[in-house]
Amino acid sequence: MARKRNLLPLGGFLVCLVAFLSYFVFFYRFPATRDLPWANWILFALGLGLAGVGAARAFRRPETYRGRVMGPVFAGLSLAVLGFFLFTTTVMSRQLPAAAGAPKVGEKAPDFVLLNQEGRPVRLYDLLGATGSSPSSWVVLIFYRGYW
Repeated sequence: MARKRNLLPLGGFLVCLVAFLSYFVFFYRFPATRDLPWANWILFALGLGLAGVGAARAFRRPETYRGRVMGPVFAGLSLAVLGFFLFTTTVMSRQLPAAAGAPKVGEKAPDFVLLNQEGRPVRLYDLLGATGSSPSSWVVLIFYRGYW
């Protein structure tokens, strides 16, 4: 009886590669999948599942399926791709450069105008008073560092 090819580990590895590349090519554009790459995690789970089942199949039934060497190799490569993905999306993406023009803690904020909830313009210095140091009014400014 001829042994069958065991293509599940290769398929799992290819799905993991698609999961990795699709984040940087497609999913990075949308905040729902950029900030929390849930779609890529689902693809990685599918790929690792395929690679794991294929590697286990080669060892459980070696008389039927080939791939006792390549199964674990592709499963290991799939884990390496997942590890690199997690490193790039959690560690490297947080290494944002310092904003040179951003105000420092305790520094007076520059004047700016934004629209309020009713659509009318509101100026920062108007909220603070003429001198900018009125003790009766306070303004809390929060600057979010993001990916946009």
